[in-house]
Amino acid sequence: TGNMVEWCLPQDIDLEGVEFKSMASGSHKIQSDFIYFRKGLCFGLACFANMPVESELERGARMKSVGILSPSYTLLYRYMHFLENQVRHQLEMPGHYSHLEAFYDDKKGVLPDSKGTPTSQQPVHWLPSIHRYMYPEMKITHPAGCMSQFIKFFGEQILVLWKFALLRKRILIFSPPPVGVVCYRVYCCCCLANVSLPGLGGTVPESKPFFYVNVADIEMLETEVSYVACTTEKIFEEKRDLYDVYVDNQNVKTHHEHLQPLLKINNADKEKYRRLNDQRQMLMYSQEVGEDCSSCEEDLFILFFMEQNNRIFQTLMEVSASQDKTLTADHARGMGLDPQGDRSFLMDLLEVYGIDVMLVIDNPCCT
Repeated sequence: TGNMVEWCLPQDIDLEGVEFKSMASGSHKIQSDFIYFRKGLCFGLACFANMPVESELERGARMKSVGILSPSYTLLYRYMHFLENQVRHQLEMPGHYSHLEAFYDDKKGVLPDSKGTPTSQQPVHWLPSIHRYMYPEMKITHPAGCMSQFIKFFGEQILVLWKFALLRKRILIFSPPPVGVVCYRVYCCCCLANVSLPGLGGTVPESKPFFYVNVADIEMLETEVSYVACTTEKIFEEKRDLYDVYVDNQNVKTHHEHLQPLLKINNADKEKYRRLNDQRQMLMYSQEVGEDCSSCEEDLFILFFMEQNNRIFQTLMEVSASQDKTLTADHARGMGLDPQGDRSFLMDLLEVYGIDVMLVIDNPCCT
């Protein structure tokens, strides 16, 4: 019968589609995984495990996921260990739910209704201001650390992803299972777009981390103007109306002709990447041997891009408030951008954020 919800608390909650979100397509090929996803106004974390069994009825394998839903994803990692233990327990002793019942009774809260009433004061959005750097805390389970792994995996391409994230494009990351580490790439992508300047772009769509999506989410994705998500389903690549940017492994691509120039790494991007690596090296040297520095590296990574973003928007707002509203090549260089290579990026940025500035950067063929 395919995936089905075996048990849940509370029993009257709408979990339609969650049986596909909490078990990634293609998971039958792997032994274990974890997966972040979005369900309505809530976020979920599920741990998956696959155990061989001598049973014709189960076709030689028993596969289960145990997950939780919360109005925020920032603290879900705290329960990762519990979920991993519970999915093992469910595979070995199916039908015993007492630990899960006790967990629910201990942790339960008021989930938002379909209108989102309880969260109207604190919407479940990106940019919760609970942290001193205005970004959510999300501890990482693999030893290299989330940001470090992200930088090593994408290299200079993170500057391409940064531009698309800042422009609030719909970014879809494809990868075969396991999908847990890819969910962290979604998180890292959203971190690239953090801005802490007050009063910037109230009309700008938020950059939403949707984490794992599958074909059951197509209808929902059709209505989204900005998101970052990952999938294990190759069919998405053909559905071009659902995304602006498609990331397959380390290959970042877009089918929109006007966004093609943003795929090229320019000199300013190379300089930014060099500075980021220099700062990371300095951090490594300053750490005492054996001391965990993954959280420091996360701070460094997020602050690096936040400061970069703040510098860009600070300059743009100053120019738009000036008398002649003219943005020059010197301004672009001051923002850490390439006057020629980042021209189309700057034009898109002004349009997306509704900033009234006149761009007078000479075309290279005229200089």
